[in-house]
Amino acid sequence: MNKVQRVFLIVLDGLGVGELPDAHLFGDTGSNTLGNTARALGGLTLPNFEKLGLGKIIEVPGLSNQVPGKAYGKMAEKSRGKDTTTGHWEMAGLVLEAPFPVFPTGFPATIMQQFAERTGRATLANIPASGTAVIDEFGAAHLDTGALIVYTSADSVFQIAAHEELVPLKQLYDYCEIAREILQGDYGVGRVIARPFRGSPGQFYRTAGRKDFSLPPVQPTILEKLKAADYTVYGVGKIEDIFCSRGLTASNHTHNNAETLAFVSELLTKDFTGLVFANCIDFDMEYGHRNDVVGFGKALEAFDQWLGPNLAKLRAGDLLILTGDHGCDPTTSSTDHSREYTPLLITGPEVGSDLSLGIRESFADLAATLAVWFGLEPWLVGQDFAALIKQGSPSK
Repeated sequence: MNKVQRVFLIVLDGLGVGELPDAHLFGDTGSNTLGNTARALGGLTLPNFEKLGLGKIIEVPGLSNQVPGKAYGKMAEKSRGKDTTTGHWEMAGLVLEAPFPVFPTGFPATIMQQFAERTGRATLANIPASGTAVIDEFGAAHLDTGALIVYTSADSVFQIAAHEELVPLKQLYDYCEIAREILQGDYGVGRVIARPFRGSPGQFYRTAGRKDFSLPPVQPTILEKLKAADYTVYGVGKIEDIFCSRGLTASNHTHNNAETLAFVSELLTKDFTGLVFANCIDFDMEYGHRNDVVGFGKALEAFDQWLGPNLAKLRAGDLLILTGDHGCDPTTSSTDHSREYTPLLITGPEVGSDLSLGIRESFADLAATLAVWFGLEPWLVGQDFAALIKQGSPSK
């Protein structure tokens, strides 16, 4: 490969492009986050995504499939899951043979008792719920009693909601650390999540102090291999939480798409050699989980507008990779993640035109490709497509 410069891997959290063959096993038949959103809105205006080939991956109302695009395809998740941690770990080369445990009827009494004893606080809820709905339902009782709101979802999460005026952020994070220590082994959920909120009954709102406490990766990832080879590895957004900071040389825990993209824009002007791994959380947190179709569409169009001027900042040797970690279809009755293919769009000065990457069998193909691109030892999981994205390489 030519001399490596920089790779920018941006995850549009929750952007799926159609149900996987086993979606029915997850209750996700018919899910298609991008396609269904576009249809519900009568089409999307995404000219820069179109130039990259998004309209050639699946049918998207408003996007042409006749534009050549750059390198494009879609990826299947090999791990048995549809959560954030599983998706990001697989992109980094770690395929899970068993899914993280889920608790569709709430957590066992023994777990809740341990948590209450160690925090000194009772708990409320302990049910699967939407984050906004659960604070509307239990927020007043939380303020009256001081009990913590604990809830889960169809994903492997233990979420703790607390009002910031009653439970300061530092204290909430301490409670999450306690939960993380308790939730191991058979109860080892993928993430413990702090969900602070403010406001008064009937007007509660979540704040930007969310923090994820993930299990550490069970094996080394491509991030750790890159760091060991003295490459720069930036984590942007919740990447540091997902990987417990392992393999990162620097991190900026941005809180929303605007902050994340502003920082990536800044990094595009910097001199370094290595990887930027960024997560745009709003698609999932603000719109997918809240079934906000209009908001999801507007967020996609805002990202497209960001792409325009920033594509021009890519240098010789650079790659920009856009993908998702799972689906989160806002048009379905579910407020949970959906088991979907994710898009794969790659561009850069050395990337050819109209290069079909087909259907990748695993997100780990990204790690395998990064290993080749950065001159590391071949990754043992996934199939690299580095040669396909070189200028003039055959794609069909």
